[in-house]
Amino acid sequence: MPRFFFFALLLLGPFGLSACSLAGMAVGAGAGTAVAASEERGLGAAIDDTALRAKINYALLDNDLHLFRRVSTNVHEGRVLLMGIVPSEEAMANAVRLSWQVKGTREVINELRIAPDESLMDTVRDGWISAKLRTRITFDKEIEAINYSIETVDHVIYLLGIAQDREELDRVIRTARDIEYVERVVSHVLLKDDPRRKAP
Repeated sequence: MPRFFFFALLLLGPFGLSACSLAGMAVGAGAGTAVAASEERGLGAAIDDTALRAKINYALLDNDLHLFRRVSTNVHEGRVLLMGIVPSEEAMANAVRLSWQVKGTREVINELRIAPDESLMDTVRDGWISAKLRTRITFDKEIEAINYSIETVDHVIYLLGIAQDREELDRVIRTARDIEYVERVVSHVLLKDDPRRKAP
């Protein structure tokens, strides 16, 4: 496997080939570091988060290939969001433990669900949902879309990032809920002035 492709898989995780991730890659390719620098978290934090996500994905892969395939990760300012469907409490605890063990992790948000089989997951539609939301908020002049990370797992949208204010965040959530097939929206977005952003 070419080295570039291997590291791309680590960065993107098991759901990395979704339309959402492809859209994110397109944005990154088009604007490069200028895009990251314009984010609320800044270029340095964006780079750190990318590296942290890669390290966590590697830890999952190195520990258990099946766990790596089932767990999707997202990172924003050291806050690690775990999503996906795992087969047992033990697998869930293992994913959380591995995430905490990686240096740089400030918080682990566990949104993993337990189910014996993930074969019924509609990953194509999940990708479509994420891409649809990304497109809508990008063209909404009232939303700083670059500050939001979007992931959809089993028709549930997970949001991570930084909102300028409560009104903007509510607008993003309303937009997400309005998309066809969405069953639930889970927000772990912090407001711009939230003191937790500056906590060690």
